[in-house]
Amino acid sequence: MGGLAPEKDQPKSAQLPPETLATMLACLQSCAGSVSQELSETILTMVANCSNVMNKARQPPPGVLPKGRAPSTSSLDAISPVQMDPLSAMGSLSLGVSSTSHTPSMQGFPSLQGSAFSNPQSPAKAFSNLPNPNPSTAFPGINPLSSQLQGPLSTSLTGIGSGLGMPAVSSDPFGTRKMSTPGLNPPTFQQTDLSQVWPEANQHFSKEIDDEANSYFQRIYNHPPHPTMSVDEVLEMLQRFKDSNIKREREVFNCMLRNLFEEYRFFPQYPDKELHITACLFGGIIEKGLVTYMALGLALRYVLEALRKPFGSKMYYFGIAALDRFKNRLKDYPQYCQHLASIAHFLQFPHHLQEYIEYGQQSRDPPVKMQGSITTPGSLALAQAQAQSQTPKAPQPGQASTLVTTATTTTTAAKTTTITRPTAVGPKKDVPPSINTTNIDTLLVATDQTERIVEPPENVQEKIAFIFNNLSQSNMSQKVEELKETVKEEFMPWVSQYLVMKRVSIEPNFHSLYSNFLDTLKNPEFVKMVLNETYRNIKVLLTSDKAAANFSDRSLLKNLGHWLGMITLAKNKPILYTDLELKSLLLEAYVKGQQELLYVVPFVAKVLESSLRSVIFRPQNPWTMGIMNVLAELHQEHDLKLNLKFEIEVLCKNLSLDISELKPGNLLRDKEKLKNLEEQLSAPKKETKPPEEMLPIVTTDSVPFTAAPSTPATTTTCTATGPPTPQFSYHDINVYALAGLAPHININVNIPLLQAHPQLKQCVRPAIERAVQELVHPVVDRSIKIAMTTCEQIVRKDFALDSEESHMRVAAHHMMRNLTAGMAMITCREPLLMSIATNLKNSFAAALRAPTPQQREMMEEAAARIAQDNCELACCFIQKTAVEKAGPEMDKRLATEFELRKHARQEGRRYCDPMVLTYQAERMPEQIRLKVGGVDPKQLAVYEEFARNVPGFLPSNDLSQPTGFLAQPMKQQAWPTDDVAHIYDKCISDLEQHLHAIPPALAMNPQTQAIRSLLEAVVMARNSRDGIAALGLLQKAVEGLLDATSGADPDLLLSYRECHLLVLKALQDGRAYGPQWCNKQITRCLIECRDEYKYNVEAVELLIRNHLVNMQQYDLHLAQSMENGLNYMAVAFAMQLVKLLLVDERSVSHITEADLFHTIETLMRTNAHSRANAPEGLPQLMDVVRSNYEAMIDRHHGGPNFMMHSGISQASEYDDPPGLREKAEYLLREWVNLYHSAAAGRDSTKAFSAFVGQMHQQGILKTDDLITRFFRLCTEMCVEISYRAQAEQQHPTTSPAIIRAKCYHNLDAFVRLIALLVKHSGEATNTVTKINLLNKVLGIVVGVLIQDHDVRQTEFQQLPYHRIFIMLLLELNAPEHVLETINFQTLTAFCNTFHILRPTKAPGFVYAWLELISHRIFIARMLAHTPQQKGWPMYAQLLIDLFKYLAPFLRNVELNKPMQILYKGTLRVLLVLLHDFPEFLCDYHYGFCDVIPPNCIQLRNLILSAFPRNMRLPDPFTPNLKVDMLSEINIAPRILTNFTGVMPSQFKKDLDSYLKTRSPVTFLSELRSNLQVSNEPGNRYNIQLINALVLYVGTQAIAHIHNKGSTPSMSTITHSAHMDIFQNLAVDLDTEGRYLFLNAIANQLRYPNSHTHYFSCTMLYLFAEANAEAIQEQITRVLLERLIVNRPHPWGLLITFIELIKNPAFKFWSHDFVHCAPEIEKLFQSVAQCCMGQKQAQQVMEGTGAS
Repeated sequence: MGGLAPEKDQPKSAQLPPETLATMLACLQSCAGSVSQELSETILTMVANCSNVMNKARQPPPGVLPKGRAPSTSSLDAISPVQMDPLSAMGSLSLGVSSTSHTPSMQGFPSLQGSAFSNPQSPAKAFSNLPNPNPSTAFPGINPLSSQLQGPLSTSLTGIGSGLGMPAVSSDPFGTRKMSTPGLNPPTFQQTDLSQVWPEANQHFSKEIDDEANSYFQRIYNHPPHPTMSVDEVLEMLQRFKDSNIKREREVFNCMLRNLFEEYRFFPQYPDKELHITACLFGGIIEKGLVTYMALGLALRYVLEALRKPFGSKMYYFGIAALDRFKNRLKDYPQYCQHLASIAHFLQFPHHLQEYIEYGQQSRDPPVKMQGSITTPGSLALAQAQAQSQTPKAPQPGQASTLVTTATTTTTAAKTTTITRPTAVGPKKDVPPSINTTNIDTLLVATDQTERIVEPPENVQEKIAFIFNNLSQSNMSQKVEELKETVKEEFMPWVSQYLVMKRVSIEPNFHSLYSNFLDTLKNPEFVKMVLNETYRNIKVLLTSDKAAANFSDRSLLKNLGHWLGMITLAKNKPILYTDLELKSLLLEAYVKGQQELLYVVPFVAKVLESSLRSVIFRPQNPWTMGIMNVLAELHQEHDLKLNLKFEIEVLCKNLSLDISELKPGNLLRDKEKLKNLEEQLSAPKKETKPPEEMLPIVTTDSVPFTAAPSTPATTTTCTATGPPTPQFSYHDINVYALAGLAPHININVNIPLLQAHPQLKQCVRPAIERAVQELVHPVVDRSIKIAMTTCEQIVRKDFALDSEESHMRVAAHHMMRNLTAGMAMITCREPLLMSIATNLKNSFAAALRAPTPQQREMMEEAAARIAQDNCELACCFIQKTAVEKAGPEMDKRLATEFELRKHARQEGRRYCDPMVLTYQAERMPEQIRLKVGGVDPKQLAVYEEFARNVPGFLPSNDLSQPTGFLAQPMKQQAWPTDDVAHIYDKCISDLEQHLHAIPPALAMNPQTQAIRSLLEAVVMARNSRDGIAALGLLQKAVEGLLDATSGADPDLLLSYRECHLLVLKALQDGRAYGPQWCNKQITRCLIECRDEYKYNVEAVELLIRNHLVNMQQYDLHLAQSMENGLNYMAVAFAMQLVKLLLVDERSVSHITEADLFHTIETLMRTNAHSRANAPEGLPQLMDVVRSNYEAMIDRHHGGPNFMMHSGISQASEYDDPPGLREKAEYLLREWVNLYHSAAAGRDSTKAFSAFVGQMHQQGILKTDDLITRFFRLCTEMCVEISYRAQAEQQHPTTSPAIIRAKCYHNLDAFVRLIALLVKHSGEATNTVTKINLLNKVLGIVVGVLIQDHDVRQTEFQQLPYHRIFIMLLLELNAPEHVLETINFQTLTAFCNTFHILRPTKAPGFVYAWLELISHRIFIARMLAHTPQQKGWPMYAQLLIDLFKYLAPFLRNVELNKPMQILYKGTLRVLLVLLHDFPEFLCDYHYGFCDVIPPNCIQLRNLILSAFPRNMRLPDPFTPNLKVDMLSEINIAPRILTNFTGVMPSQFKKDLDSYLKTRSPVTFLSELRSNLQVSNEPGNRYNIQLINALVLYVGTQAIAHIHNKGSTPSMSTITHSAHMDIFQNLAVDLDTEGRYLFLNAIANQLRYPNSHTHYFSCTMLYLFAEANAEAIQEQITRVLLERLIVNRPHPWGLLITFIELIKNPAFKFWSHDFVHCAPEIEKLFQSVAQCCMGQKQAQQVMEGTGAS
């Protein structure tokens, strides 16, 4: 039964239904653990053979979805096909994770990109977005917006991404991926059910076990600072767990192995780095014997299967890395080795693995265990990641860094014999072996492949490392003995290599120690080995690639030079000519160039340094002096770099030689010597160095190295001789894109390399294109610059007397084209030849991986040949590019000349330059004299010749052609005078005016001189007109502003600042460099300038106020520079800036809290953390900021409000990826059409389903950033369409209704799209995602609006924004369950939006704003539908925003037409509120009255007249109304404003103390000064503080009276500390203060309640007790002015006034002010009659009058 059933038995078994068979096998399998080993194996074999039946029968295999495990929380795969309706497939709309399509068949599935690995947990946990197994769903892959969601992300639009602020939810792919639809990820061979492989793993693990297993996997893939484990550590742990007595540990072991094996079929989807780690783990499990029996067989089969994959594929590399890990076990599996050896591409395996496999077939280890490094994309990625994440640690004994090897052995890796451990050493150990920065990669890589050094066992290697680590002079003999004991003779070559490569080369300080060690060892053989090893490494470095930045190789070479000198010259041993020829080396380096000299000169100097210690070789030894003379000759070279001259001088000093006394010979010019030079600087068998390394730096009489006989002919062909024959005519080549090269590329099929490897042809085109791309810009710019000057001068001179500008222009173009093409040709030809050849060689080398020497030769030849064949083409491409650009540039230069001629023609005269005319007439002989009028045809012929023969192209007879547009007649607009020049000229004249205006006395002031210097900089920038000059000017202007101190003359300072701003504004002009570039550069200057300038708050505020700073960038910088409060200067500066911009409400209206979001957040954090010792004034500033901006804001990072602010700041980002605007435009158009089509479905849901697929196809849903940009672009486009439509209103024929309909056509569609995305993002239960998306979109619209408002100013249109907000509000308040659940957060988002757009910040939007906040739906939702009145404080804040904006206009009675309309609108809103929501006005009356100016009587009455709807007001005109008997009169009203917040803490402390104990006694006398803030009439007092004081003292007084058991009345309110304060204020304040104080009392006279009653009594008591009639007159005025306006009148006001005029006790009618004028008297009478009726009023007036 164990094997597969024979064919003939098939029909029999087939009679059993698969379900029955599966049940039988399952039963057998369940008891496999409790029977004998043999029987168990038989059962498991049967089960394995029938696994396909098992898999069919059971849906998910056991252990795939353990009971204890919750369903996945992350990927699309968790969405089962059944649950998924078309919209739920948006389970993904991600603003976070990138996605690209995986395979053609699964279009649009998320790919496994690096970004997915921020927090992986198990091999699979890393990859949360594996392909959706259900391609039939509507839009399979709008990636999981998982980054932000709290809750399972299965159905529907799951979460809008990391950028929307929440931490990523890590996924559990083991639970995620195993679907109820098996076989959707078909493996390449039949997948074994793993529960059959380990019976012990066929159990359900608890969630704890599962989580622990996954946590270990996670650590393998983590990067620091997250907890990490190396593969070795995990393997050790697994070994421990496997044999553990603790059941839990054994379970974790089983769970981990089962998970790893189950994961195998998903390995192809892992990224390279993670796959490499997994391979090492997989191989390690086999190496350590952690699995046996079937599991081992399965593991080996997996590796074999992987290795059979095509060479270079992902899984092939997986197999190689795993195999490399258990190569030492291969001898145990000879049959397995035969399978491996039979793989088709076995010979392409790394060399050392081939050896292990070949010997493994004979059950043997290779005789010499070679350590090869394997290089896979994964190992490289891993090395890179670790190099980035690890800081170098001190070296561990004897450790060689594997990373170093793997990162660099791309081509030679297969055969290297570097002394490194197997690749799988854990990341912890991969530390570079030295403390300094020297890197021995080059030596490791180049260790000679022919050598087979016998490597000692690992423990011996460690002992050797230990000996050298602890070596010192004192323990020398002991360590020598240890070495002799430890190391056998056969390992000594390895020791010599270790000593030179790993010690000497990077530890120059220990050279004398190691030299003494050699002496003490007394082993001549070993010394010889060390010497040979030293020479070998020196040669490696001399022949290595001498890249400019390879500082590390140069250090190694110097160190080896020093060592060589020490073990040869210092010990009186010669450096043999056959080993190293120093003199020739210097000569060769000199010929080859500066780069070589940088290596060779310091090396030779270090070698010779040791000659001083030698008896034989010390100076005056002829050999030493010969080399010194060559160095002296080098020292005389002008071109020699200073640091090399310095090296030579230092050597002379060390050797006590005077450089001037040396005898420099003529060796460097010796051509004979040069011919016989044996190369030491080029690698063996690779004599054709790339040409760039052979450029001689010598003077003209030297022989270029390319002529040396040792260089094969292939190189000489690369040198161009004389001008080449043109191959192309001008029109053959299209230069509008690099693709224009392709049709003309010439590939000679007879080239041997291409015949042998035809696939290499595809390397040619990229190589040529890259070469052109690198050179085209510098060559074009240089050619034009040089040709332009020459051409301009000559053409100006020749055509000075020609009045036809077209003649001048055509001639200039002909000449310019010719000179530019010639210049480009001579500049780019040689570099192109080299560049193409180099690119080709690199491409060939990469394609052939490890070329043989013969292939290398063929590569050299092919590269030279192809470069030669195509150099002409590349050259022509660059020339033509330069020529095309040259024409317009020339036009710009001559624009003024053209304008002068046109101007003359318009004035009806013929142009000619009088200066030239005079000069020509007086100085020039007749034959060559210029004549007025046209240029002589003979002279024109010269220009025509220029046109006919363009250098590098075939001659042309068609003069008009070379650039097609030239022959067209001149158009007026084609070449206006340079805009930039105009702007500079205006700037210059403005600066000159400022300078003239400065009085002579200040002429020598530093600031005046600075303005002059600025003017010079502008003139320079105007003359050059390039970006670099502009940037210099900009920096000068910014630094000048920052440097300005206020100590100078105030007028001069003002002028100084204006001048600098004027320059910056000029540069910012759209016709010059534009605001985007300018603001970016200004911000960079602000960020990078020195600290003493940086914190000039006035200058920075000035720049911000003038829209010259990129606030988003500056805000981030400022927040960082505070260093969490540690940088005191930055904190103080930030406080000043926040106060200036956001608290003092100065003229910087365009700055909102969003612009300084991070700064405020950092300040708040600083304030919270250092409460006790916070910088002075910070707590108060933060309180003000908080009261201004946090009335309705939850400012936690990542909350909805953060989304909104990030949306606002992102609305000002412009650098979109190329093509995104076009995509957005296309998608928007598509959506508008879908939305308006008949098939859109109810609420456009069908259209939406189709559209999301399109969005996904276009890649818009890949990342937060793209989605954000998409919304911004759509908003901008909708707004732009509206502007265009409204521009049509100028036509009298179009009606406004049609225009509006046009605008709404796009706007309404866009709004519906937003609403649908919000509705369907995330799950129905996951509100966070929806709200974050809504806030982000609203933020973007707000940002676009603010920017539009700032830029267009009076041209700003409210309509598009109003429509977006109102329609979105209506869409999101529709009666749908999903919207109802988020209704409060939706309303909060809109309130935040409206608060940010408050009229003080966006006055141009005020009418639309008022309409939005007064919309019936909005008011009803805010004030009626939201439970627990949660919407009230937010709505109150919006009304306060409105009153704050109106206040200055109302206070100064500046009611022009627009303000009247706004004021009327406000009154209407208040009337609606008074009618429908009076309780709202009652509760917030205090906050409203606080910001309404005192002179707005009616506005205030509307608010104060409100009374609760459940109350019936007693008629105030009832005779003998007993107010104190009313039931409501002792109930305190609800006041929802924190009115004590404005009181300074010390003031409140003194006030409370005075109310309790009447101390401090000075409180009353100081009260007025505490309330007064200035001496400016009308603004003397702090009104908010007076209002707060009155209400607070009143409420305290009522509480005090109630505590005594009585109620307020005229008798109980007297003689208390409370009344003392009021009486003191009435007497002590001046008229303005008293009026404000009495107003504060009158503001509390409202409906019947305890406050109304108390303050009514107080008002009357103050009247009665007043010691001056002026006080009584003012009380009357305050009451009367509130009564003579239109109704409504507050009830409390009426009863107070009636009591005052009716009660004889107050003797009201006897006061003079009542009768001071007839009209006043009449007024009082009419008021009295209104209040009491005519009869009663008459009686009172007469009665009082009589008495």
